[in-house]
Amino acid sequence: MENHDNLAEKENSATNITEETLPSSPSITDHEEADPKPDDDHGAEATAQAEPSSPKKDEEEAEAEKKEETASPPPSLEKVSEEIDLFLVTLPKKNDDENAAEKNFEIPGFFERYTDLVEKKIAKYDAEGKAKWGEVAEEDSWLLETANRVSKLMMLLNHHHHHLVEPEEEEKENDGGNGKGKGKDSLVNRVASIHQRVMSYLEEDFRFLMEECRIPIELDPGGNNNNNDTKGKQQQQQQVSSSEQEEVKKDQEGEIDESFPGYSEETIASLSKIAGEMLPGGYESECCQVYIISRRNAFEEVRKKLGLERISIDDMVLKVQWETLAANMIPAWINTLKQCAAVYFPGERRLAEAVFASSPSVSAGLFGSLSRGVVIQLLNFAEGAAMTKRAAEKLFKLLDMYESLREVIPKVNGLFPDESVEELKTEMNVAKSRLGEAAIFIFSDLENQIKLETAKSAVPGGAVHPLTRYIMNYLSVAGDYKETLEQVFKDHSKIERADSTSRPHSENDGVPEKQASSPFAGQVLRVMDLLDSSLEGKGRLYKDVALSNFFMMNNGRYILQKIKGSSEMSQVMGDTWIRKKSSELRTYHKNYQRETWNRVLQFLNPEGLNVNGKVHKPVLKERFKSFNALFDEIHRTQSSWVVKDEQLQSELRVSISGVVVPAYRAFIGRFAQIFDPGRQTEKYIKYQPEDIETYIDELFEGKPHQSIARRRT
Repeated sequence: MENHDNLAEKENSATNITEETLPSSPSITDHEEADPKPDDDHGAEATAQAEPSSPKKDEEEAEAEKKEETASPPPSLEKVSEEIDLFLVTLPKKNDDENAAEKNFEIPGFFERYTDLVEKKIAKYDAEGKAKWGEVAEEDSWLLETANRVSKLMMLLNHHHHHLVEPEEEEKENDGGNGKGKGKDSLVNRVASIHQRVMSYLEEDFRFLMEECRIPIELDPGGNNNNNDTKGKQQQQQQVSSSEQEEVKKDQEGEIDESFPGYSEETIASLSKIAGEMLPGGYESECCQVYIISRRNAFEEVRKKLGLERISIDDMVLKVQWETLAANMIPAWINTLKQCAAVYFPGERRLAEAVFASSPSVSAGLFGSLSRGVVIQLLNFAEGAAMTKRAAEKLFKLLDMYESLREVIPKVNGLFPDESVEELKTEMNVAKSRLGEAAIFIFSDLENQIKLETAKSAVPGGAVHPLTRYIMNYLSVAGDYKETLEQVFKDHSKIERADSTSRPHSENDGVPEKQASSPFAGQVLRVMDLLDSSLEGKGRLYKDVALSNFFMMNNGRYILQKIKGSSEMSQVMGDTWIRKKSSELRTYHKNYQRETWNRVLQFLNPEGLNVNGKVHKPVLKERFKSFNALFDEIHRTQSSWVVKDEQLQSELRVSISGVVVPAYRAFIGRFAQIFDPGRQTEKYIKYQPEDIETYIDELFEGKPHQSIARRRT
């Protein structure tokens, strides 16, 4: 306002001056003509001060001004950047002026100056090479600030593209313009080029931080123990369970190892800053691509450290030996799955959320894509294992995999983004079902294995039949998986095979239906019934009735001990079955004793030896001869019979000695004096009671012995 008032006063003063007051000298300069002559002392003083200088003085002043202009430095990049930032801040908001795009937008002259300076710095980077991120903090900050500033310029220029007005030539000159006159389209292109170059540098830095600044992590490649021992497996499960609980506890308390997935806090902060500029700057796809490739590579390293080979379903089914899968690959898969759930997935989620903190949707999308890729890779392995040729030895490894998936699935809600939870849970349940169906098929096939065992030769020595050992050892290990098998049969036994002998509530080959507490228990009862029937048929292969009963007793005892030795299988079979089996064993034992040792006792019966009150010596001699011959034969025969169960072996020997030795001792005590001392006594009384006990203790060792009579000669 003050300037305007002064100007008005000058105008009024000039109007009141008359021509008579002007000087009459003909040599008045333009400058003098323009200045009125004062009519008072003050005017005279002013006129005296305004007297024109000589031409030489004018030239000197012009030269001085020119030197002054030349001496002042051009605006710096920092200064021009501040002008750009101030300009951007003072622009009207879009909401404040909805028609801003429809109005002419004048490009300030310092835009050109800014692009010149930034292009010059980028050219220097291209020529000399840009320092790696973290080496020069100022350069890192400049790059981020420039990316932010140029992104805003790009948005501004694109928004006003059709209404851009170039700056006046005078403004361009005053702003240090170089007279390029490149035009608005050229400016837009130059800014776009700068934007692309700056973003490419950020992309390189992002890749460098993702790849080169990753900290190697230590992983436990354990879980490769191929241990089917029940106690060992239980201990292993307890250790895994304890480890997982500790991981969950640490995660909840925020004390989980922050080095996973292998970046320092400083690196994550830098990654977040770069992503925070690339995403809004239109380079989201480039940034995300670098991130996802890097993290996929990181998982490949994890997979290799844990010993899990990448393998296709076809190769698993057709090429890989089951022994290799069981000994190495399946344990590694189980360990990988559990570590992914406990460590890898939570770590990846935290990393994505930290790096892409400015865009939760991008974070969730990246983590969802990465995690889904890992899960599908793991599930393909599970389906491949389930599709391998069905064989009995595969059951427990498949159940181990089933249990691992069963443990992980409930954690899915807390592991993955909401939008991918249901899909992943469905995929995991499908894989679990495939494993469950394969397990049912294999376990149910025990029936067919029993039926196909049609050997026509008896097992030597009445020993425990290989089929008995195989089935009972199999069921004993199965007992350790009782809860899992009960769930498997309950949830996955809906599909029935046309040739199945194990359909629930069926009566196949004369096997009666059993009342069972679960579908699994019913299946086990059917297997046991088939095994009993098979053993009965094999027992009939023995011509010796005593040996047939011995065989049934021997195998029955083995079956009962295996069932009673597993609390889980005892629950499955039930007390009623155990009592019935115990009763059957007593019957077989009685039959064996009747067919063997009762015959021996007949010769120790005193009845029929007295004739008219006197011992009939010829009959007594025959009794001793018959006893000796029969005992020698039994000893020779039954020494080759086999009882591997030490407890049963001891019980049999004790029970036989308890019957035979007292009877023999009493018989000798009553009739030994009938014989003449010396050779006659030795001829008929070949054994002392202690000898009988010693020889009985040599029975059932599976070692053929020569006759006692020949050993004594």
